[in-house]
Amino acid sequence: MIVALLNQKGGVGKTTLALHLAGEWARRGKRVVLIDADPQGSALDWSQQRAREGQARLFGVVGLARDTLHSEAPELARSADYVVIDGPPRVASLMRSALLASDLVLIPVQPSPFDGWASAEMLSLLGEARIYRPQLAARFVLNRCGARTVIARETAETLADHDPPVLTSTIGQRVTFADAARSGRLVSEINERSPAAREITALCAEVGRIAP
Repeated sequence: MIVALLNQKGGVGKTTLALHLAGEWARRGKRVVLIDADPQGSALDWSQQRAREGQARLFGVVGLARDTLHSEAPELARSADYVVIDGPPRVASLMRSALLASDLVLIPVQPSPFDGWASAEMLSLLGEARIYRPQLAARFVLNRCGARTVIARETAETLADHDPPVLTSTIGQRVTFADAARSGRLVSEINERSPAAREITALCAEVGRIAP
């Protein structure tokens, strides 16, 4: 299964979610490859920091920020249970290629009036990809949510009848995600009983139930 984290808007937490989904599946014994398709290379930086900190490697991270993803990702998928693509912001050609490569697209959005709606271009690219990949599944995922805030609830309600729909699982705005990014770790490795770790577990389970 190839899962891509995509959004034209930067700063919505694509890399954090991509790393934690890949890490959670790997901790469950799945074979996982993460493709860093963002020219900034944040996932690769995390992997290198993990190695410097002496942490065991959980999954492979491959830098592949080019518009041949749709032909190269399926090759990687042959030897993996999951391929996770950390997508680029604002690079339409890379976005198109990632969409064509994927079985499932997750669109992270933050609970705000602007992030509540994916950009028109993102939805246009998704519609275009579905011409060639009619079975391509897509979901919004609410990320960096304040606990029980009105705006988070309103954003979820706004997206409830939207296409794509929104996942039930949400991810909170938590300092431990920043700590994990700096140290090359996962939140479950910092504290597996933390709210952040529980949220990632729930997200991973819900994503796993979506048939490609």
